Amino acid sequence: MQALAREMNLSETTFVFPRDPATEAHKVRIFTVAEELPFAGHPTLGTALHLYASESASNSKEVTLDLKAGKIPVRFTAKSENAGRKRVDGQVFGEMRQRDPEFGVTFSREEVARVIGIAADEIPPEWPIEIVSTGLPFAIVGIRNQETLTNLKFDNAQAADFLKNSEAKFFYFVCPQRREGRFEARARMFSYGVEDPATGSAAGCAASWMVQHGIANSDDQVLIRQGVEMRRPSEIHVRATRDGQQVTNVRVGGYAVEVLRGTVSLGK
Repeated sequence: MQALAREMNLSETTFVFPRDPATEAHKVRIFTVAEELPFAGHPTLGTALHLYASESASNSKEVTLDLKAGKIPVRFTAKSENAGRKRVDGQVFGEMRQRDPEFGVTFSREEVARVIGIAADEIPPEWPIEIVSTGLPFAIVGIRNQETLTNLKFDNAQAADFLKNSEAKFFYFVCPQRREGRFEARARMFSYGVEDPATGSAAGCAASWMVQHGIANSDDQVLIRQGVEMRRPSEIHVRATRDGQQVTNVRVGGYAVEVLRGTVSLGK
């Protein structure tokens, strides 16, 4: 599986195992070009869409994947309830419920600013730099100005070295903003030396972080735009519920469409 994922050279490659008749979940394993992941957002959505389309005769609108991080349900509808977007022919909106978030250690904004090469005041002090996990941990960094986010350039090896003794491998940079009456966020994420155009697992962590710290309201759907700088723009719809001191019901969704089919022949 690892060799095949490396050959595909995509952000992630998933492998679907025969379904156990005793359970309604589909066992799935996720690999990057370098390693297996317990959870990742976009391969979860894409794999669930494939299974949903394959089981179109079923009346069920929900597909559950059994991942190493646990069971993740994905529900499909014709369009996002609050996205306000015209549905494109052939696309289906899928929304997964991720695990309830776990909030970890926080970092000094001066140290992080030094590592990523920006001024410390570009990171608002009221927005803690915090490790959050809904299945895969990320260090969430809030950026004050979109221009700073757009021009962000830093040494990936230095950033990895900074995070090596923490649970998180990667930073997820988020710039919340209110645009035309609705709350949005721009985001960027770098992994394995390249930029990722869309990171569903990190988006769930960002949604949890925004709701936890009062940046976004409980249950409000936030549109995260990612991949703009690398000319592969994506739109990720996120929301989470604040119940007292707990954040729960983390939902991450987007439109998905099948773009390619093929056959791989394995040599003996």
